[in-house]
Amino acid sequence: MNAEIENLAKLQAVELERTRLTQAARALPAEVAQTEAALTAAEQRSAATSCALMREEELRNRLEREAAQHRQKAARYRAQQDSVTTPAQAEAIEHEVRFAESEIERIENEEFASLERTETQEAAMSAARAHVEELAQTLDRTRERIALQQKEMATEQAALETEREILRKLIEPELLARFDRIALSRGTGLARAENQQCPGCRMGVRPQVWNQLRDGQLLTCDSCGRLLYWDPAFAAAPKAPQLETPATGDGHAIRRPNTAGS
Repeated sequence: MNAEIENLAKLQAVELERTRLTQAARALPAEVAQTEAALTAAEQRSAATSCALMREEELRNRLEREAAQHRQKAARYRAQQDSVTTPAQAEAIEHEVRFAESEIERIENEEFASLERTETQEAAMSAARAHVEELAQTLDRTRERIALQQKEMATEQAALETEREILRKLIEPELLARFDRIALSRGTGLARAENQQCPGCRMGVRPQVWNQLRDGQLLTCDSCGRLLYWDPAFAAAPKAPQLETPATGDGHAIRRPNTAGS
């Protein structure tokens, strides 16, 4: 393989690696954003649980005030029972006492249900806070790792850029322009022919072209337009010669009849 083709192959390898690093670098911020989104969602769940706990506490305070009011009413009506003068008054007072007591019972049941909800929410709150703390630590580690990766990638990109400029100066300008033009439209400008095929488009090459490639020429694929070359270093190893199978029988050669002179 001549030096021009070798430099083109090296240049393409550098370009592909630069593209890979660029794409990898672009994906890194998304990883941070994903972790940040998870942390934000966890913080929102924690805040919602905290608000629910506050609502339950406010509910119990209100219920307690209502229960106290009904207890006062019940006590006041009981005190009036000793001074009633008619059965109708006694029945009315008894009705008010029963109503107050039923309301107290209802409120106490609501308070008990609120306490049960609070117990569940407190457990959820504890888990939510632990999850937030865990995600916050994960985000810190992720940011540190991403920053390190970005720094390493920047160093690799700088080295590749230097190598790229050196290789481009070693390639004939017209050939380099063809390579750039093809790479811009096809993604790659060069393809190493294998098994009488262009690996870029998987189309076969004509026997004459294949022979020219094997002679070290740089040609153009009739199908995709990529620059084709052949590298003997990647040629398939020749098959091992097959040993002849020994004749069966007693090992003696079969004599043919001599027909001469007969």
